[in-house]
Parts: sequence; C-alpha cells; structure tokens
Amino acid sequence: MNALFRRLSSMLTAGALLWVTAALAAAVAGDLSEVKARGVLRHLGMPYANFVTGSGDGLDVEVIERFAAYLGVKYEYVETDWNHVIGDLTGDVVKPAGDKVKVTGHVPVRGDLIANGLTMLPWREQVVDYSVPTFPSGVWLIARAGSPMSPVEGSGSPAADVSAVKTMLRGRQVLAMKNTCLDPDLYRLQETGARVVLYTRSTNLNEMVPAILQDSAEATLLDVPNALIALDKWPGKIKVIGPVSAPQWMGVAFRKSSPELRTAFNAFFEQLWRDGTYLALVKKYYPTVITCFGDFFDSSTPQVAAAR
Repeated sequence: MNALFRRLSSMLTAGALLWVTAALAAAVAGDLSEVKARGVLRHLGMPYANFVTGSGDGLDVEVIERFAAYLGVKYEYVETDWNHVIGDLTGDVVKPAGDKVKVTGHVPVRGDLIANGLTMLPWREQVVDYSVPTFPSGVWLIARAGSPMSPVEGSGSPAADVSAVKTMLRGRQVLAMKNTCLDPDLYRLQETGARVVLYTRSTNLNEMVPAILQDSAEATLLDVPNALIALDKWPGKIKVIGPVSAPQWMGVAFRKSSPELRTAFNAFFEQLWRDGTYLALVKKYYPTVITCFGDFFDSSTPQVAAAR
C-alpha cells in the first residue's frame, strides 16, 4: 500500500491525490477480513423502539452481539443518530431527494454495519447494501384517541387501505420527520392536503407519539414496530387509523464495499432463524408482532418471509 501511494503521489495533482487516498482507504476498510484483523465488530445504532433500547440491550443489540461471537471478534456499540448514521457507515454525507441521493461531503467511517430497525427504502439502497429482511414493517397513521378520524376497516388490499387513510388527511395536522422512514415526501403527503408538521426537536423517532399527546399535531406517521411499542406504552391514548405505505421490510445495512461481511451475516442470520433463536428474541422484545405478522415469522427462511 505504501509503495503504491508513493507512486501515485508522483503522478497526481494534490486534488486527485486526495480523492485516490479516500478511495484506497474505503477499499480496504470494513469488509470481513478487516473486521477479523481488528478483532472488533462496530455496531452503529441509536435508541429506537426495542431494537436498541438505550439500556444496553434490544433486539438488534442481541443479534449483533451474537454475530460478533459467530465471527470470533469482540462486539462494540457505536451510538449515532438518523442525521449521521449513513455517513458513519459509508463515509459519505448524503442528502436524499425522493428516491435519489446526492453526496454532499465526506466524514470518517465509524462503524461496520447499521442494525437499528433500518427500513429498506429506495434511496438508502443506492448507498448501502441490505441483509436479508429481518423484520416486517410499514408506516401507519397514528392519531390521538380523541381524534374524529376513525380506523379504516381492512379491505384485504393494501393499496385500497392506504387510499382510504389518505382521503381523511385534508386539512389535518400530521407530524412527520425528514430523512427517515417517516419522511412525508416518501408517501406524497402534501398531495393529500394534509398540514404536514415536521418534527425538528431531535431525530429520535421515539418522541413522535409524546409530541402528538402534547398537541403538536392531531396525528403522526409511525412505523409498525414503534407503533406496537407505543400502543402498549400509552393504552387508550392513541389509535391506529391505518397504513400510509405498502408493506415494508427492515434489515441490517452494510457498505457496498463489504460484500463478504454481508454474506457472513446472511448465513449467520439464516442459522439464527432456523434454530428458533431469532423468534425467541422477537417474542422477548416484540411479543405482539407475531399476532400481526405471523406469516412472516412462520416462514422457513427470511427470504421466503419477505416474498409473502
């Protein structure tokens, strides 16, 4: 590496050399061999629902701890937030605009994977590679219990249910958060006539329900796992109106330059799935999700689950 660097130094301008240096660093950082050589697997996450509780445990914490043991390395949790998590993994600061992404800068890489209930969104798939699906999701409209909006009756058609929810939104205040799975642009909320209120106090999605209970808005977008936690935490104070998205999946995210680490995780996760360990962890952290998404967890493999 040093000889190559010296040779390139004599051939390139300062600006080009800076670019090559970053590219070479990215090329050797973070795939399976680098993780094993370092002896540590760095897990990027943040307190969110029961994936990372903030108390040293959580569904994704326990999964990645087991993955580190499977690789024969130590586990290290690296806390981040929604504004920085992609950069902390890839080194690229990105700005999503719909399904497109613009790279606006570069930062040091701080972790080897993201495991935090990360929804598979088209713009994210441009900058990271996902594992097999690990958890079912979707985005629901959650309202205060006293809202005049009534829950939709399931029609059996996800598209029809989404349409029914959106027809209720004209003139109503709906809380959302940019650059997350609750970004209103992802679900074309402005076209419904809703009065979108952006939550900017923090990037903590756990604060969305408390915000509407304090009258920041009548309703909020919330993904399924967080909604299940909220319904248990605030019984009788909120209600599910219905979906604003088609079914979604969550997974573990890897740099596109880490294909071997991703492959190793998929093999590990399938083993965890088949021997029942993962289902036991899901029941520990999300006991009610089995009732809602039994078909997903009853499948023989995670790939089959996602195809349903």
